[in-house]
Amino acid sequence: MTKFEALGLDKSLLDAIADLGFENPSEVQEKAIPILLETETDLVALAQTGTGKTAAFGFPIIQKIDSASRTTQGLILSPTRELCLQITNELKLYSKYEKNISTVAIYGGASITDQARQIKRGAQIIVATPGRMKDMINRRLVDISKIDYCVLDEADEMLNMGFFEDIKDILSNTPDEKSTWLFSATMPKEVSIIAKKFMHSPQEITVGTKNAGTSTVQHEYYVVGGRDRYPALKRLADTNPDIFSVIFCRTKRDTQKVAEKLIEDGYSAGALHGDLSQNQRDLVMNSFRKKQIQMLVATDVAARGIDVDDITHVINYQLPDEIETYTHRSGRTGRAGKSGISMVIVTRSEMRKIKSIENKIQQKFISKKIPTGMEICEIQLYHLANKIKDTEINEDVEGYLSAINDVLKDVDREELIKKIVSVEFTRFYNYYNKTRDLNTQDSGDRGRDRDGRRGGEAPSSGSVRYFINVGEKDGYDWMSLKDFLRETVGLGKDDVFKVDVKDSFSFFNTDAEVTEKILATFTDLKVEGRFVNVEVSKNPGGGGGRRDRNRNSRSSGGGSFRRDRGKSGGGSGRDRDRSKKRERSFGKSENSGNRRSKRKKNDFF
Repeated sequence: MTKFEALGLDKSLLDAIADLGFENPSEVQEKAIPILLETETDLVALAQTGTGKTAAFGFPIIQKIDSASRTTQGLILSPTRELCLQITNELKLYSKYEKNISTVAIYGGASITDQARQIKRGAQIIVATPGRMKDMINRRLVDISKIDYCVLDEADEMLNMGFFEDIKDILSNTPDEKSTWLFSATMPKEVSIIAKKFMHSPQEITVGTKNAGTSTVQHEYYVVGGRDRYPALKRLADTNPDIFSVIFCRTKRDTQKVAEKLIEDGYSAGALHGDLSQNQRDLVMNSFRKKQIQMLVATDVAARGIDVDDITHVINYQLPDEIETYTHRSGRTGRAGKSGISMVIVTRSEMRKIKSIENKIQQKFISKKIPTGMEICEIQLYHLANKIKDTEINEDVEGYLSAINDVLKDVDREELIKKIVSVEFTRFYNYYNKTRDLNTQDSGDRGRDRDGRRGGEAPSSGSVRYFINVGEKDGYDWMSLKDFLRETVGLGKDDVFKVDVKDSFSFFNTDAEVTEKILATFTDLKVEGRFVNVEVSKNPGGGGGRRDRNRNSRSSGGGSFRRDRGKSGGGSGRDRDRSKKRERSFGKSENSGNRRSKRKKNDFF
C-alpha cells in the first residue's frame, strides 16, 4: 500500500496521482486529507506557500462531490487570476479519471458572459477570485446557495489585498451547514475574524510553526547607503548570474524603474505591477515561467499567486510595511523541498525591522557583505572556465579549424587559455577594478580578515575561506554541500559555515585550526571517479567569525560573464530586439542606473 492509498483516496484519484508522478504526500496533505475525507468538518490549515496545499483540499473535494448532479457543490476562492487558473488546471488533472466532473474558473479580465455560460452548462466546482465572484452573484449569474464545500485558499493574501468585505459578502450567500476549509500561510487578525464568523468549531492543523518561515529558505541582509540599492542589486546578481529570482519593490513606480534599469544594463528582466493590462501580465509571466526572464521585478499585489518551483532567490529591494508580507515574499523560493535564499537590501535606519521579522518568522537573518569587485571577478573567472569546459562542441566548426589553426599557430596552449579567458574577463575586470566598497559599517564586518596577508594564504587564527570545485551541477545546494563537507572531513555541526554554492564550484568557511585537516582530506580525493579539489580562496572576504558561523551562513547561485540579452522579457518586441544587440555596458559608472532612464516607460511591460 502506498502512502497516498493509506490516506483513503479512491482508485481514480490514485491513478491520477501516479500519472502526475507524486510518490509521497507532503506534510500538509498527510495531515489534512484523512480529516477532510472522514468527517464533515470545518478546517483551518496553516502551511507555507509551496507545501502542496492545492492537493490537500483538491483530492478530498473531488472525492466527496456528487458527479451525477450538475449543481455547484464546491467553491474555491483564491487571491489572483494566476492562482485561480493554476488551481483549476490542477483539479482537472486530479479528476482526469472521474466521469462528469466539471471545474470552471471565474476571474476578472475575461468575458463574464462566457464564464456564466460555462457555469450554466453545469459546474460542480467553481474556482474564483473574490471580485469577479461577487460581481457574478450580484448579477445573479451564479448560484452558490446549495454548495457543500467552501475553500479559502491563501486566505491571508486575499485579506492583505483588501478582499475582506467581498469574502464576507460571498460567504453570506452560502448555506450555514456547508464545510469551510481555510488554508493560509499566516494567521493574522483578519483571518481569525473570518474563521470565527463563518466557521463552526474548526479543526486546526499546522505545518511547521505558526507564522514561521520555511526551514528551506535562508534569510540574508545587506546594509548599504540609500543611494546604493541599485548598484548593490547588480552586484548580487553578478555574484549569482544563473539567478532565477523575484525582486520586490514597494511601489509600481519603483518596480518599473528598477526593471528598466536592469534591462538597460543588459540583464534579462521584466516588470509586473498593477498598471499593466492583463495581456501584458500574461506575456511577462509566460516569459518568466520559461526562464526567458531571470529577474522579475514585482509589487507585492502583482506577485500574488506566482507559483514557480525553481525560483532560486527572492530579493527584497525594499522591505514591506507588514511582516506578514515578508513571509509571503520569502515563500516564493525554497518550494517543494528545494533550498532558496531571501535577500534583503537595507539601510542602517531599517535594521530594527530585521529584528522584528526574525521574531515573527522565528528564524535568524545572516549579516552578509555586498561582494567587492574582485570577489565578483573571481567567481566569474571560475564560472567561465567551467562554462568553456562544459560547452558541447558544434561539429559545424570543423570546416573553419584549419584557418583558425593558422591564425593561432604561434600561440602556445597556456597563452591561448589566458587569451580566451581574458576576452570576457577583461570586460568584467575593467568594470569592477576601481569600484568602491558599497558596504556600510554595519554590514557584516564581524570576522572580516584585515591582517594584510596575501590572498590564498591560510591564516593561523580566525576563519578561513576555501574554494571547492563542485556546485549545483553536481547536485549540491547549501544544505547538502555542508553535510558532505562535515561527513567527509569529520567535522562538527557548526564547523562549516558561510557556504556559498555556485553553478559548478562553491565557497565555504571553517575556523583556522581545521585548515590542515581539510586540505589533507582533499588531497587526491575522488568522488564517483572525479577529483574533488579544495584550495584556500584568493579572496577571503567571505569569511566570518564565530558569531557569524553560528548563524549558518549559506548561499547559492552561479556565474557568467555576459547575460543572454536575447532573453530580455521586459519590453516591447522592438526593445527586445535592441536588447539582443546591446553589449553589456561595463564601462558605465556603477551608479549610472540611478539616473533617470531615457526610455519611454510605456515601451516596457
